[in-house]
Amino acid sequence: MDFSPEGPKAIPLWINGHAFLTAGDRFYEVSNPATGEAIRRVPLSGAAEAAEAAGAALAAQSVWADMGLQARRVCLARLADELDRYSGHFAKLLLAESGLDEAAASAEVVAAVDALRGASVGETGVIGLVLDATQPLANFARVAAPALMAGATIVVKPSPKAPSAIFALCELSSRAEWPAGVLNLVHGDTAAIEGLCASTVDRLVYVGHAALGEQIATIAAAAGKTFCAQAD
Repeated sequence: MDFSPEGPKAIPLWINGHAFLTAGDRFYEVSNPATGEAIRRVPLSGAAEAAEAAGAALAAQSVWADMGLQARRVCLARLADELDRYSGHFAKLLLAESGLDEAAASAEVVAAVDALRGASVGETGVIGLVLDATQPLANFARVAAPALMAGATIVVKPSPKAPSAIFALCELSSRAEWPAGVLNLVHGDTAAIEGLCASTVDRLVYVGHAALGEQIATIAAAAGKTFCAQAD
């Protein structure tokens, strides 16, 4: 990956507990919707990166599940505490990429913290989670937290339009002493989604606008992958 000082900073993937650099040459420029300025860029991943992330999630799933419910609850609480501690930073990331005003960006961080702290127990497995650019942090926490509580591990693919808050949350999971591989991130477009469908994830979950959900459902069906769409 080209990390030269020319152009916006590239945000790496997050796989197996650390930033993961890929040698791909396709990038998406992340723009501030209020100004049109290119502020960051993300590599557009494909099947190889998706398989790497899914493999890390699969390897971590038994370890995470065997920790027990109370230990996982502690991990989510630690992550919520870290997110709350850096709430101003996360609000700025959302503000820059989503076009939200300051109050809405701050409210989204609060919603994410609450979702992590108050998670019920959902379904376990290895989950590929695809997000659109609408409330990426809050929607991630709302959908991922119950699965994580149940012992699931996650590969998240945020929208390339709004990737920074999710990547920063992955970094915080390491600070909160989560086992490596429980939370993984790949960037990308259709190729990354196809890669997740071809990988070892048990099911694909999408959160966002219905039109994109229909496209992803078609990709999942062609690959024979279990798919679920949730409204944002």
